Amino acid sequence: MAQLSERLNRLSPSQTLAMSQKSNEMKAQGIDVINMSVGEPDFNTPEPIKEAAKKAIDENYSRYSPVPGYADLRKAIVAKLKNENGLDYTTDEILVSNGAKQSVCNTVMALVNDGEEVIIPAPYWVSYPQMVKLAGGTPVIVNAGFEQDFKMTPEQLEKAITPKTRMLILCSPSNPTGSVYSKDELEAIAEVVKKHEGMYVLADEIYEHINYIGKHESIAQFPGMKERAIIVNGVSKAYAMTGWRIGFIAAPQWIVKGCNKLQGQYTSGPCSVSQKAAEAAYTLPQDCVETMRQAFERRRDLIVQLAKGIPGLEVNKPEGAFYLFPKCSSFFGKSDGKHVINNSTDFAMYLLEEGHVATVGGDAFGDPECFRMSYATSDDNIREALKRIKEALARLK
Repeated sequence: MAQLSERLNRLSPSQTLAMSQKSNEMKAQGIDVINMSVGEPDFNTPEPIKEAAKKAIDENYSRYSPVPGYADLRKAIVAKLKNENGLDYTTDEILVSNGAKQSVCNTVMALVNDGEEVIIPAPYWVSYPQMVKLAGGTPVIVNAGFEQDFKMTPEQLEKAITPKTRMLILCSPSNPTGSVYSKDELEAIAEVVKKHEGMYVLADEIYEHINYIGKHESIAQFPGMKERAIIVNGVSKAYAMTGWRIGFIAAPQWIVKGCNKLQGQYTSGPCSVSQKAAEAAYTLPQDCVETMRQAFERRRDLIVQLAKGIPGLEVNKPEGAFYLFPKCSSFFGKSDGKHVINNSTDFAMYLLEEGHVATVGGDAFGDPECFRMSYATSDDNIREALKRIKEALARLK
C-alpha cells in the first residue's frame, strides 16, 4: 500500500498557494481574475541589484558557496543590523538561507524537541504551525482577534506558557494582518519571556521596511533579549526579490551553529548569484526601499477607504506589510441562491467564483472570522477588485 510518512501526513497544504493556483487556472480559461491572494511586491527588482547579479555571473560566482553564506554578504548584514536596528552582531552570528521561510524552519527544527510547545499568536502566517508540527512540537495558538488589533497581550502570553514552552513566534509587521508591535508592547512581551528560563523568541521581521508608523522595533534590543532572540529577515519584501530566495537569521552563535549543521545536510549554501545580488541590496543606496514603501502606504490608504465603504465588512487600519484582514463574519449563513457562506473559506471561494477576485479565507491563518487581501498590486487593480467584491457581496441575502 502506497503511503506517505506520518511526518508528512501531519502537515496541511498551503492555502495561500492553493488559492493562487486556482486563480491561475481560472485565468488560463480566459477569466479576468484579480489575484490578491499572494504576498509578493508587484515591483521589479531594482536595476543596481540586477546589475550586481549580472556582474557576479560574469565573474564566475557559479560554484558552491559556504553553507552559512559568503562572508561579504554576512558582513553587509552585520552592518545593516548595526546601522538600521542598533544591534551588535558578528558574522559568526549570521546564517544565510534559501529565503526567510527556510530561516524560520531551520530555527524551529534546531531548537524544538518532540512534545515541546511553541506559542503562536493568531492570526498567524500559515506555515508557522506546520513547521512546528514537522519538528514534532505542539503549536499553542493564542487568539488575538480584530478587537485587539490582532496583537497578543503580555497577559495572554503569560497564561499560555507551561513547563513545556520552548519558543514564541512573533511576526511584526505581521502577515496576515499588517499589525505592528510598538516598542512598549515588545518590551512588555520581552519581560514575560525573560521570566521563563530556556524560552526563545523567533522574531520574523521580513516586513521590517514596509512600515507606516516610522521606525521598526526589534525585540532583540532589550536587555537580556539578544541571547533569547532569533531574528529572521531577508531581501524578498523590502527589495522586491521574492524569487531570489535569500533570507537570514541573526542569533546567538550556538543556535547559528546548529542551523548551519542542519542546512549543511539538506540544502548547503544558498544560490551564489542571489547572494551577490543581496549584498548589493544591503550596501547600495536605499532610495528604492523608501519609494516602494511610499507606494504601499498609498495603496493601504486606498484599500482601507474602499473596504470601509462595503456594508458588512469590519476594517482596521494596518500599520505595516501589505495586507488587509477585514472581518467578514456578518456574511456567514447568507446565500445568493447558489452558494451558501458558512465560513471564511466559503467566503473567499465565493469572491473568486462570483467576483473574480482571489483572496484567502482567515481559516488558513487561524482566524475564521476574517479574510486576507494583499494590496501589493496596482491602484487600478485595487479599485476594480473592491468594486467587484462590493457588487458580489450585495447579492448575498
